[in-house]
Amino acid sequence: MTTYILVLCTHNAARSVLAEAMFNHWAKRLGIDAQAHSAGAAPSGRIHPQALQALAAAGVETAGLASKHMDLFAQPGASEMRVVITVCDSAAAQPCPLWPGAPVRAHWSYPDPSAAPEGEQAQRFALTRQAIAYRMLQLVQLPFTALDNQALQARVQAIGAS
Repeated sequence: MTTYILVLCTHNAARSVLAEAMFNHWAKRLGIDAQAHSAGAAPSGRIHPQALQALAAAGVETAGLASKHMDLFAQPGASEMRVVITVCDSAAAQPCPLWPGAPVRAHWSYPDPSAAPEGEQAQRFALTRQAIAYRMLQLVQLPFTALDNQALQARVQAIGAS
């Protein structure tokens, strides 16, 4: 049974997309039946070009990435998320829909790499991708089917604190 993860950031243009791509990259490489999606409360409608470049430079697939609204994942018939993670402080402060299945929720804060001066953005995006990749590798390796929500919550929180 596939485990679904949702990563939220207000505009779904950079950090959440990096997380989605890195989680799916690790799941595929490790042969783990899990899939991440990303979305935002106010999606920009585009992925930041530096996010795509940072992923491509790391050899991570970018096809199919798109900026989406989080309500898409709360509709009837949507995949039931096991974990929902916010990666920007403004998304963490916004009200979220009631997710089917009452998933585990966590907040892992990352600075916005697109807020860096133009000449520093490539480096900031690369560093943000690396930081997110480290946590996504830990997350994808959790024994999702063996953990109840309380145990999963503790593990996800611990990853976010590392």
